[in-house]
Amino acid sequence: MSFQAYIDNIKAKTGKSAEDFKKLAEKKGFLKNGELKPTVKAGEIIKWLKEDFELGHGHAMAIYAVFKKVKQSIEVKGETKLIDKKKPKKINMQTK
Repeated sequence: MSFQAYIDNIKAKTGKSAEDFKKLAEKKGFLKNGELKPTVKAGEIIKWLKEDFELGHGHAMAIYAVFKKVKQSIEVKGETKLIDKKKPKKINMQTK
């Protein structure tokens, strides 16, 4: 399963995008100004996502990767798309 498929499945299951989870993580105190706090451990976030949203381990890790900024989420035509920070991709923003 691709990383994008994980994010798409999470949105289908929870109704929340990666950006929505970032906002919730800010409220929980895991992130500050969009940055993962250095004292927060992956296990804390994984536990929260599993308990509160019934995500599986792989799906929770996908959200954690967004928090760690391994993957960056952007909105394109109302859909969340992820780009690998190590391999930037060009995204055509033009409408047909």
